[in-house]
Amino acid sequence: MPPNASEPAADRLLALARDALSIEAQAVLAMSERLDARFADAVRRILACPGRVVVTGMGKSGHVGRKIAATLASTGTPAMFVHPAEASHGDLGMITASDVVLAISNSGESDELTAIVPLIKRMGVPLLAMTGRPQSTLGRHADVVLDTRVDKEACPHNLAPTASTTAQMAMGDALAVALLDARGFKADDFARSHPGGALGRKLLTLVSDVMRPADQAPQVGLDATLPQMMREISAKGLGATAVVDASGVPVGIFTDGDLRRLIEHGADLQSVTAAQVMHPRPRTIRPEALAVEAAELMETHRINSVLVVDADGRLCGALNNHDLMRAKVI
Repeated sequence: MPPNASEPAADRLLALARDALSIEAQAVLAMSERLDARFADAVRRILACPGRVVVTGMGKSGHVGRKIAATLASTGTPAMFVHPAEASHGDLGMITASDVVLAISNSGESDELTAIVPLIKRMGVPLLAMTGRPQSTLGRHADVVLDTRVDKEACPHNLAPTASTTAQMAMGDALAVALLDARGFKADDFARSHPGGALGRKLLTLVSDVMRPADQAPQVGLDATLPQMMREISAKGLGATAVVDASGVPVGIFTDGDLRRLIEHGADLQSVTAAQVMHPRPRTIRPEALAVEAAELMETHRINSVLVVDADGRLCGALNNHDLMRAKVI
């Protein structure tokens, strides 16, 4: 802040912010109302493209273009960004005859962009334009024009690209949403392209990835005594133990909470067996199930652990909510 400048008033700052948001919101709404068959044409051309969507643009439109390319690529439409200035110096070779080019320019007259338009047309590559001036050089040469014009920028001087870049970004998102729906792109497809994200962990992590294996899963026989059950619970640290029959199939479960309730009711702790105090028909899950399904099972039935069984119903592992938390599934 200049030495003699006064601190800006909070009311003015808030007024400017609200005005900017209002202008940009109105610009997007107006663009939505202008959408017509050209948008559907653009989507169909991209769907028919055997190659990639090559997005290009200069300046702020270039920054928007990079984001649009990234969004398309992560939602099932192969895409990349090519800088128009670099394209004139060799990078045009990145574009093949099987691609579609999406060129972004608010004015439609960017020198670097219009310089490569004839070369793109000569290659026979479909050219989609996103511009605020459909009658511009870019607009006239494009096969399909997506109109992103705005009445004014959010900048108080109507100069800095603000509302116009918001409109471009929103149009790119609209394309991505329409394309992912047309391709039948699902949440698990999204997860596969985002394995490091929270959604990827939830949709790709299996029970077998986070469960405790059979040798670490607490289990006792039907005739086990209470001291034997407690030693197994303490040794394995699950807060519960499975009660299995002679073939290893879980027929019940006993938790440390059950022990507290036995003490409260004055039960004879030396004489009871697992078969007498267990909860029959314990909740189980298969190792190939998604870990998020185990989390839902625990939440639905208000339990803290679940037993994992194989195809024959035999105990092959166990997990609790702490295991799921460590894996960042919940």
